[in-house]
Amino acid sequence: MTVVFLCVFRFIMPHSQTILYAMSEEQRRQLQQQLWNIANTLRGKMGADEFRDYILGFIFYKYLSEKIQRFADAELAQENLHFAALKESTEEGRAYIAALEEAALGELGYFLKPSELFHAIAMKGSNQEDEHKLGDSHNFILADLTRILKNIEQSTLGTESADDFVNLFEDLDLTSSKLGNSEKEKNALVAKVLTHLDKIDFNLSDSTADVLGDAYEYLIGEFASGAGKKAGEFYTPQPVSTLLAKLVTAQKQTLKSVYDPTCGSGSLLLRVKREAKQVDKIYGQELNRTTYNLARMNMILHDVHYADFDIKQEDTLERPQHRELRFDAIVANPPFSAQWSASQLHMSDDRFSVYGKLAPASKADMAFVQHMVYQLAEEGTMAVVLPHGVLFRGAAEGHIRQYLIEQLNCLDAVIGLPANIFYGTSIPTCVLVFKKCRKNPDNILFIDASQHFDKVKTTNVMRPEHIQKIVDTYKARSNEEKYSHVASIESIKANDYNLNIPRYVDTFEAEEAIDLAVISAQLIELDKASLTTDATIAAFCKELGIAPPFAQV
Repeated sequence: MTVVFLCVFRFIMPHSQTILYAMSEEQRRQLQQQLWNIANTLRGKMGADEFRDYILGFIFYKYLSEKIQRFADAELAQENLHFAALKESTEEGRAYIAALEEAALGELGYFLKPSELFHAIAMKGSNQEDEHKLGDSHNFILADLTRILKNIEQSTLGTESADDFVNLFEDLDLTSSKLGNSEKEKNALVAKVLTHLDKIDFNLSDSTADVLGDAYEYLIGEFASGAGKKAGEFYTPQPVSTLLAKLVTAQKQTLKSVYDPTCGSGSLLLRVKREAKQVDKIYGQELNRTTYNLARMNMILHDVHYADFDIKQEDTLERPQHRELRFDAIVANPPFSAQWSASQLHMSDDRFSVYGKLAPASKADMAFVQHMVYQLAEEGTMAVVLPHGVLFRGAAEGHIRQYLIEQLNCLDAVIGLPANIFYGTSIPTCVLVFKKCRKNPDNILFIDASQHFDKVKTTNVMRPEHIQKIVDTYKARSNEEKYSHVASIESIKANDYNLNIPRYVDTFEAEEAIDLAVISAQLIELDKASLTTDATIAAFCKELGIAPPFAQV
């Protein structure tokens, strides 16, 4: 195969593969433990939210390297050549590399040269590099690594994938004093981490497994649990993500689009992709720059093609980036009771103007609901996690709640979740499910799942059976004593549009009746036993020649 033909020939890969999780439990566990052990190499130097950026960035770099190498080796197979062995110093090698770059940018959206591959840098860092390729025998790699990460981003300039790679590694600061007090210390630590990572097989050749993606999700969750309050900025606990994903795919498995206006690390969007049979395109918006970068990495690492996701970095309420679009499924875990501008300028914004009221500046919960309802397609489904206060707070929030029910009639279900299931807060939360074209316009389903969980140390955890019970009840729209109730719109109106779950699902447990005659008989027997015991003690005291410790009758 000639270099010219190489430009035309493609090792065709699907733009968006369905995420499959058919890996063995042992394979999953081992990789998770390996990666966590490597992550802990950095732990003594910085906080959980800081060393997260380094280890996830390095894992992502390794993934990009292995993916480009697999792609290039497949293209070179007929020539019996290997990408890593191409000589960048020869004219023939440069010709092959140029052709491969053109092919890779169209298919994968980025490019790395053979000398920029993760393995090459890891080998150089451990002083085992291939001399004829890398030249310098010393093992200082920080400058090389900084240049390579920048080159990955720059390789996409002018291409369709540019927006998805721009500034992707900006949080991986290799000059930070947190890596060490001297350049030598920094280099040694980074080289150690890369060397350990280089020994791990990500098994990218197995298209039936998402071992790395699953392990990446595990690490994100572990970092979230160690980051306290900051975790809410980038991660929704997996059971909650699973519940939301199952709810929005309950009646529709093929989705043209899914959207999360506060997408964090993107894990919730990926969970929907996992639950659905097909998702054509993923959309998200995230305010925090670091978390936005993490979300883009997460998409690419889960083999979502760059053309199949569109994640923006901006304030969703103030500057929505996808407002002209309408989505088949919307999922969200907005920051609880966040502050927002509540500017009167929003009263001319179609997202809010029809309600006649804005959510209070100190609690943006209802503002997020208004935004999402506006972006929901006519046949779409939306599921959002919110604090319980949105169910009963008055003033502007009460007015908005009434409008959603009375005028738009789009609230389909209210689901109460257990307390203490989120990182950084123990407050109870709820899930609101919205549909614009409801099949049951005369009622709203209430589910009280607040007592359905397992206690794990200091946290409450929803197990698969707890999640499935909620989903089954939602699908069946059934009444179950002390668990669920289908409430008529009239009854909700009678309650002044207060959605507090105990008003509709009676979970009162009557105390067991007390049989006073039985209690009296037990007291009599106790009294008799006490007299016998007193007599025994008195006898012992008499033998000892001391007075008993109680008054004798």
